[in-house]
Amino acid sequence: MPHQLAGPPSLLRQHPRLFALFPISPLNPSHIHTSHLFLTMEKICARSSVSLLFNRSSQTKRSHLLLPFVSLPFSRASHRTISTSNRSCVTMSVRSDAVVNTHDPPKGSETFFRTVISNMEKVYLNRNPTAKGILDLVQSHDGDNICYDHFAFRTFGVDGYGINSLAEFFMDFGYTPREELRFPAKKLKALWFSPPNDSSSNNNGTGINGPLPRVFISELIVDQLSSESQEVIRKYIKTSGIGKKYASLASMCGGLTWEKPSFSDYQVLSRESEYAAWTLVNGYALNHVTISAHRLKSEIRKIQTLNKFIEDSGFKLNSEGGILKVSPDGLLQQSSTVADSISFTFADGKTDIVPCCYIEFAERLKLPQFKDLPDKEVKEFHRRDGFEVGNADKIFESTSKDQLTRNVA
Repeated sequence: MPHQLAGPPSLLRQHPRLFALFPISPLNPSHIHTSHLFLTMEKICARSSVSLLFNRSSQTKRSHLLLPFVSLPFSRASHRTISTSNRSCVTMSVRSDAVVNTHDPPKGSETFFRTVISNMEKVYLNRNPTAKGILDLVQSHDGDNICYDHFAFRTFGVDGYGINSLAEFFMDFGYTPREELRFPAKKLKALWFSPPNDSSSNNNGTGINGPLPRVFISELIVDQLSSESQEVIRKYIKTSGIGKKYASLASMCGGLTWEKPSFSDYQVLSRESEYAAWTLVNGYALNHVTISAHRLKSEIRKIQTLNKFIEDSGFKLNSEGGILKVSPDGLLQQSSTVADSISFTFADGKTDIVPCCYIEFAERLKLPQFKDLPDKEVKEFHRRDGFEVGNADKIFESTSKDQLTRNVA
């Protein structure tokens, strides 16, 4: 049997972006076969893309992560896959340059990055009066303590217009791909990214100037749609030219990289996939931001109290699966508003109301090993990280017709 290293190996510490792929908590050491680790590092040093398969043992409380093999190089921007039923295995392939670069982005580039996401936020708030109203409401009650848990985007998974079209930008500024989630019924997959390690240390700032948010990017698996819907999506993708290279710019300025769609094409997609129809008219626009409830200071830092506060103020929350969405371990609790609607004029002159954006709320509770830690000493890494398929599946419904047309009781 190959020799094993207990805890995070020093080699992984020297390569923080590779280390981030190993979900090891401070009090939950893992074992990694060194022979396979060295093989992985050898591949990285050779600047080839690698696919890492992690196998998580379900027989013990420790998350033993074994590295069974390193595959032949993948393409420059391959996707990661995860079993959403038991998350027993995770396959990740990472751009080699994103892994090899171990230097944190210089401070000047962080300033630029925050300027970009600030403009994404401005486009989002201009389209979503509910989000602006709630941000103002929470700030007036709790003070200037709002921090963002994550930003979320939607994409078409075809011809390079999927997750990677936006991921490249975030990875260039220090973000690390973490875990992929699958939503078979919706024909979706998603990948979330953690911010640079030092960003969470900016505890004095709030909003865009506070700790950098996680990023959650989903994509529609277009090949699984009907031929009619596929034809519509591919038709518009072709009009985009090389628009996939400018996804972050499109999100920042609020424009579509493809031609404005016709109403009839929008209807075709609406009948099969509300996600597809939303993406056709909103493109790479920020789908939602999420307030980090536990970072607030008043009583509304508890998400159930926050939900009541928001509903009592006249805002409608997404009721799919219940107002509060709770992960199986009980440590990730989420809710969201119903999306605002906007008037959209289609290419054929038809004007109709289409769903736009919404705002989400998340409370991440302390991990079991930190449950006795005094609240004033709790940092973000002491709390539950990541996302949950069951929660996210219901949050997606915030833009659905059923939620938009639901009457508030």
